[in-house]
Amino acid sequence: MPTVPELFESVVARAGENPAVVSGDRVVSYAELNARANRLARTLVGRGVGPDTTVAVAMPKGDELVVVLLAVLKAGGAYLPLDPQYPAQRLAHMVADARPVLLVRPEHGRPDLGVPVPELVVDAPDVVRETAARPGHDLTDRCRNAPLDPRHLMYVIYTSGSTGMPKGVSVTHAGVADLVAAQAASLAPRPGDRVLQWASISFDAAFWDWSAALLSGATLVMAPAEELLPGPPLHATLRRHAVTHATLPPVALSVTDAEGVLVDGTVMSTGDACTRALAAKWSQGRRMFNGYGPTETTVGSTLAGPVDPADEITIGEPWSGNGVYVLDEHLRPVPDGVDGELYLAGNGLARGYLNRPGLTATRFVPDPLGPPGSRVYRSGDRGRRRADGQLVFSSRGDDQVKIRGFRVELGEVEARLAAHPVVDVAAVTVVGDLAGARLAAWVSTVDGVEVSGAELRAHAAETLPEHMVPSSVHRFPRLPVTVNGKIDRAALRQLAESTARSDGEQAAADPGDDSVENTVCRLAREILGVPDVVPGDNFFKLGGHSVLATRLAGRLRDELGVTVPMRAVFESGTLSDLAAAVRTTGASAPRRRR
Repeated sequence: MPTVPELFESVVARAGENPAVVSGDRVVSYAELNARANRLARTLVGRGVGPDTTVAVAMPKGDELVVVLLAVLKAGGAYLPLDPQYPAQRLAHMVADARPVLLVRPEHGRPDLGVPVPELVVDAPDVVRETAARPGHDLTDRCRNAPLDPRHLMYVIYTSGSTGMPKGVSVTHAGVADLVAAQAASLAPRPGDRVLQWASISFDAAFWDWSAALLSGATLVMAPAEELLPGPPLHATLRRHAVTHATLPPVALSVTDAEGVLVDGTVMSTGDACTRALAAKWSQGRRMFNGYGPTETTVGSTLAGPVDPADEITIGEPWSGNGVYVLDEHLRPVPDGVDGELYLAGNGLARGYLNRPGLTATRFVPDPLGPPGSRVYRSGDRGRRRADGQLVFSSRGDDQVKIRGFRVELGEVEARLAAHPVVDVAAVTVVGDLAGARLAAWVSTVDGVEVSGAELRAHAAETLPEHMVPSSVHRFPRLPVTVNGKIDRAALRQLAESTARSDGEQAAADPGDDSVENTVCRLAREILGVPDVVPGDNFFKLGGHSVLATRLAGRLRDELGVTVPMRAVFESGTLSDLAAAVRTTGASAPRRRR
C-alpha cells in the first residue's frame, strides 16, 4: 500500500508541468508544488515532525495551504486542521487533546488556542529564508525522523461528540490507494480536468476533493469561502473556473442552479441523503454519483452511479478494499431487503478515536465475519442490501444528525446548553427542510429562573462551531416525554414547526407596511422560524447561516425585484443595514416587473 507522498510523487513524475492548483490569479504546476512542499517538509522534520506526530495547521484557503498539507505528510506527520472561525475553547480542547508537536500558521492569523504550542510561521522572513535554502527533491525515509509506512497517521479530524466534547478521528494512509482507485473508476478525473475544492479543510471531505485532483493529475480549483456559498455564488464559481468535477452536499445542490455548469462533467452528492428530485435536477447533462461514508473511514466507503433518477437512489456498493455488513442486533447478517445496522470494514477504517480507547472499543468492534484480529466500525446508520448488491440508506439509529452536510451529535449540543448554571434539562431537535435545516433547542430551568434564548445561544457559541449553535432556544416549565420517560423529540419538532407556521400567519395578518425594512424583517422571521425580529437584529445571531442567507436573498429578489449581493447579506450588521443595502441596490438597478 503506498502512502500519500508516494502517490503524489508518482503523479508529479508523469505530469510535472501540468497545473496542479488554481487559486485566484495563481496557477501552480505539479513540479513547483512538489518542490515547495519538499523544502517545507525538511523544515518540519527539523522541528521534530515525524510518523505518528500531529501538526496543527491554521492556514487560509489557497495554494500555500496545499503546500503545508503535503509538507506535513511528506515529513511523515499527520495534519490537524484548525478552523480559525471555531470558538477558542473548542480549538483549545482539540490542541490539548491532540498534543501537536507544532502549529503551522501565517504571520497574520494566529488562532486563540489558550495552550502553548511551538509555532512555525511559514511567511516569517527567517522561515522563508531557511525553507528556500533547503533541497527541493523528494524525501526518502533517510531524510525523515523515522520510516513512514501506510499504518502511520495521515490526519486527525475532530467531529461532534455525544458526551459533550468533540472527538478526534485518527485516519492512516492505509485506505488512500483504494480511495484513489475508486475515484479513478467512477469520477475519472484526468489531466486537463478541474476539480473544485469545496469542503472546508476542517472536514474529511476536503481530502476527497484534493486527492481527486492531486492524486490523478487534474487541477484543484480553490476559491474564497464567499464564492462557494450555495446558490448564485457557487454557480458563478463553477462557471468562471470551468469546473468539471464537484462533490457537494444535497443542501448545496438543492439551492444552486444546475443550468450551464459542470456541462458533460461529473457531480457527486455526499454528506446527507440524496433525493430523486436532486438526482433529476443534477443528472441531466452530466454524470452524477452518490457517496456514503462517515469520518471514521478514509472519507467514504461506498459509491453509487451514474445515478438514474428513475430508479431508487442507493448508496451503491463498497469500493475495493472496503466492506459493508448489514447486521441485526446480534451481529448476524440480515436477509436482502431487510433493514439492519451498517457495519463498515476494510483498509479504509480509521485507527480509532485519538486518546479515547474506551470509546474506540465501543464503536470499532471485532469483525464477526472476518479473520481474527480484524475490526468493523459500528456506524449507527441503518440500511438494507438489495438483491443486486446495492445498499440503500434508511436512517440514523441514534442521536446523530446532519446539518448542512455537517455531522452533529445532539448530545454535545444538549450537554453544552445544560452546562449553563440555570438550565435543568435541555433537548435539541432538527427543524426545517433540507436547505433550511437547523437546530431548535428546548430547556427547562432551575426553579423556573428566567433566561433569554439569546443568552443561551451565546453560551452555546462559546464552545460550539456556528453550525451547531441552535437557531432558537425555547424555555418550557417541563419538556414533553414519551411513555417510557424519555424526551419526546417528535413532539418538540411538531411544536417548533407549528410555532413557525403561526408566526408566519401572524406576520401575514399584520397591518400592511410595505417599507423595505419591514419586508426584510418579515422575511427573516419567516425563514428563521423565530417569533420576534426587529430591525436592530443580526440575521446570523438569530440563527441564520449561509444557506438561509441565500434563501433570504432569493426571497428579496422575488418580492422586491432587487438582486442583493450575497456579500451585502453577510456584511450587514443588522437587518436595518441590510434594508439600506436593498434600497441602494434597487436605486442603482432597473426594477424588475412582477
